[in-house]
Amino acid sequence: MKICFAASSGGHFEQLMMLQPYLSNHDNFIVTERTSYDINANNTRVYKVLQVNRKEKRMILKFMVISVQSFMIFVKEKPDLVMSTGSLSTIPILLIAKIFRKKIIFIESFAKIHSPTLTGKLVYRFADLFIIQWEELRKHYPNAVFKGESIDIHHIRIPKISV
Repeated sequence: MKICFAASSGGHFEQLMMLQPYLSNHDNFIVTERTSYDINANNTRVYKVLQVNRKEKRMILKFMVISVQSFMIFVKEKPDLVMSTGSLSTIPILLIAKIFRKKIIFIESFAKIHSPTLTGKLVYRFADLFIIQWEELRKHYPNAVFKGESIDIHHIRIPKISV
C-alpha cells in the first residue's frame, strides 16, 4: 500500500508526522506547503505545493495552481490512501483521491475542541474515515470515529471502497 501524507505546514504537519512511524513498512510520501518551515521527513519523498490562505486576494488562482500540482503528484505517485490533517492546500489532493476512488483518512485538528475546521466540514462529506480527537466535536461530525488524544493507526479499520 502506498500512502500519501498531506498537511499544510506547521501544526497540521507536525500532527500528521506523529503517525509516520506506524507506517514505516509502507511506501509513503508527503505533500505539504512550500514555506520556510523546516520539516523533518525522515528520508521520505516530499512534494511541496504553493502555500495559500483563504483570505488573500489571489486565493482562487493559487488554489488552481495547487490543484494542478496535486494532480501531477497524484499521477506520478499513484497512492492507495491519502491521510490528512488539513488544511486548505490539501483539499485538491483529497478531491483527486476521491475521484480516483482511493481511500481517504482525515484527522480533524486536535487544536479544534468545540468547533469544526473549514477543511474538516468539507472533507467530512466524502472521507472514508474521519477521526476526531475531542468528543465535543461529535455534534458536528456524528459519524466520525473518536480516537481521543492517542491515535494508533494499527487498530483503525479502514472501510473498503467498492470499485
